[in-house]
Amino acid sequence: MNILVINCGSSSLKFQLIDAQTEQMIAKGLCERIGIEGSQIVYQPAGGTKEETVTPMPDHTKAIELVLEALTNEKTGVVKSLEEIGAVGHRIVHGGEKFAASTIITDEVIEAIKACNDLAPLHNPANLIGIDACRKLMPKTPMVGVFDTAFHQTMPKEAYLYGLPYEYYEKYQVRRYGFHGTSHSYVSKRAADLLGKKYEDMKIIVCHLGNGASISAVENGKCVDTSMGLTPLEGLIMGTRSGDIDPSIVEYIAQKENKSIEEVMTVLNKKSGVLGLSDNLSSDFRDLEKSYNAGEDRGLRTIRAFSYRVMKYVGAYAAVMNGVDAICFTAGVGENNPLVRDLVCEHLGYLGITLDKEKNDTRGEELEISTPDSKVKVMVIPTNEELAIARETFALVQ
Repeated sequence: MNILVINCGSSSLKFQLIDAQTEQMIAKGLCERIGIEGSQIVYQPAGGTKEETVTPMPDHTKAIELVLEALTNEKTGVVKSLEEIGAVGHRIVHGGEKFAASTIITDEVIEAIKACNDLAPLHNPANLIGIDACRKLMPKTPMVGVFDTAFHQTMPKEAYLYGLPYEYYEKYQVRRYGFHGTSHSYVSKRAADLLGKKYEDMKIIVCHLGNGASISAVENGKCVDTSMGLTPLEGLIMGTRSGDIDPSIVEYIAQKENKSIEEVMTVLNKKSGVLGLSDNLSSDFRDLEKSYNAGEDRGLRTIRAFSYRVMKYVGAYAAVMNGVDAICFTAGVGENNPLVRDLVCEHLGYLGITLDKEKNDTRGEELEISTPDSKVKVMVIPTNEELAIARETFALVQ
């Protein structure tokens, strides 16, 4: 069965067509600048040439139309008709407490997703637009929702409750939810497979380090804690997000800079993180690494602060699980930045970790980078969220 995976943002749409039986990618692409002048679709069949087409995309429905046309066109299409697409898997950012697993999309499910819009106002509405567009164009094809938050729904109360009046949790579901769940699930399971151990018997820490970054503690096949919170703003220092701060900073900056709460929140979400720490040098770690290697203070302080926060969470989650068997680095920075991995691991010797410097000096490869005698295995595992979504979808519709 061919599964179409759709990941809708507010002005973008990523897609992949995957053969669920072989788990091979058949085609992939990206629609950019939806609803904005200069919109284009990038399409590439497996083993084929990348095609870039600038064309008007006033909305996501038009973007989905263009995706389906690309997949079925006579010259470079990969299927003869839409009937060869057995199901569509949709990435949905926030499922609240309603969804602890992926689910087949119905009218009732859509209403439940809408009820979570306040928790993810930038993401959920866009995800719903993608679902609506696909249902209109492919009315007979099963649709499945795969939630970023679902994997973390196994956290115990002591991990997800905040030190706030309990009525806020009861009335508004203010609690830790966590994100990147599809990636954390895929990488932790892959680690167990690579080590030849039962997933249900392992203690794994997954470091998903990219422009958005989060860490999870996975014990006996279940997430028991994660660094992101009610929203993706909590936790690690990220590309442009501040991560953990003293909440009083919001009021303090608002008063000093004569800004509204909304304006300060924009600073925390879009102007902070490594971008802000580096004095607007960059949110791209390739630029920050060059600055670090040149001995510049802005590169040194930024990468050290980022790595320190990662190391601190790893230590905390080793304590949460009373030990750890494997630490996995994934996503853009985790997979491609040996410097960050080295800085994180150099303070974890007390866990019995020894890094193989030569093996660590690689980018983008699936690899064990600890020495054979390291008590904790350290691994680089490229994430594959699209494949994980396809797996979840196939399991529900086959």
